[in-house]
Amino acid sequence: MKNCPGFGRMKLFMSLIICLSLNVEVMAQVDFDEPPISYSSAPTDNPITKLQKQLDEQEVTLRGDNPRDYLGSLLDALDIPKSSQALVFSKTSLQLRKISPKRPRALYFNDDTYVGWVQGGDVIEISTVDPSLGAVFYTLSNSMPDRPEFVRDQGQCLACHESSRTHRVPGHLMRSVFVDHSGQPHFGSGTYTTTQASPFEKRWGGWYVTGQHGALRHMGNVIANRNDRLETLDREPGANVTDLSELFDVDPYLESTSDIVALLVLTHQLEMHNLITRAVYETRSAEHYDTIMNAALDRPADYRSESTERRIASAGEKLLQCLLFADEAPLGEVIEGSGRFREEFEARGPFDKQGRSLRQFKLEGRLFRYPCSYLIYSDSFDALPPTAFAYVGRRLQEILSGDDTSGNFGHLSQDDRSAIREILSETKSELFRASDDQHQKVPADAE
Repeated sequence: MKNCPGFGRMKLFMSLIICLSLNVEVMAQVDFDEPPISYSSAPTDNPITKLQKQLDEQEVTLRGDNPRDYLGSLLDALDIPKSSQALVFSKTSLQLRKISPKRPRALYFNDDTYVGWVQGGDVIEISTVDPSLGAVFYTLSNSMPDRPEFVRDQGQCLACHESSRTHRVPGHLMRSVFVDHSGQPHFGSGTYTTTQASPFEKRWGGWYVTGQHGALRHMGNVIANRNDRLETLDREPGANVTDLSELFDVDPYLESTSDIVALLVLTHQLEMHNLITRAVYETRSAEHYDTIMNAALDRPADYRSESTERRIASAGEKLLQCLLFADEAPLGEVIEGSGRFREEFEARGPFDKQGRSLRQFKLEGRLFRYPCSYLIYSDSFDALPPTAFAYVGRRLQEILSGDDTSGNFGHLSQDDRSAIREILSETKSELFRASDDQHQKVPADAE
């Protein structure tokens, strides 16, 4: 058969059919329950699975005489600061019937894990970033069991946490809504997905916000009328609030604040995590596609197609824009928090020899003194596939060295570029080494 004159043409024809069908799949939404992602069935390795193992082996215990203290014990076990508390009073999450302006939901977070707690709730809600899978969702019984067990969500959470708002990957999102006295959103008035690019006046509807922000106005702390729209909403009662005790009973909560600085950090972090996950999914899917096509077309196993290079570059550029705050909405006033969050966040470092850190705040004009995300140190960033990791490292060198001063990165001054490069050279040197070692040739101008 192989000696048949038409065999070569038949093989080529069949390969082209395979290529065409696979291209249809690649161009469509990534099916992350199929290889190479296998979201629902792949093994997990994240802070929750690690804590579960410690609990099972009795290396760690969760204690508390009441649900509030039990929550505090969980946060301690996950190294989540209580000062990160953000309070949401809109009915927009799992246990919505128990949430209201008088009984807001509390959210706590560190660099990779988010914990949601509702007064009288049946469960504590947890989401964490698995380096290979993105956001993974769990619940923990709020009845303070002797043998705590985290239960992984079987898809219910993805109804909200996988959409265009999360870049079509399992992710996280912050919504701003118009809320009535019961906490019910007026969806007819519109909703906003909040990212670091969002105008200040569209942020935090349905959230409590404590801190000083001068003449800036947000939607937080405000009850809306049914016919309110963005232009008619009275924001003044919610501005520059530092004491929430007049709005609801703060005693059941671990903190009395919903710190504006923590909310600004959370806003950035949610989007950044989603874009890291998107880069992981795009790169793994594109390289998986190349593996299949290389075998079908008798190409070298390590051959990388032009379409794969473009996909890696496109995801990498979106990640870089968020990483370097290219789309950050300017802060036109000095921002001042109302709790311990700023101090505790900045203390986490790492620091270079001059005592500089990517966690240091500016809070006037922009969020951070050095506009490069601290999540560059996260496990999820480190788990980027080698080609994506190297691409981001190479592009960072081009941007920070001043070779690329146009387009999306024109907001960075020469002092910004120099400082960020010096900090990363001391605290994240492997990023630049990876890009040098692999000699990536992915086009930097990919769309």
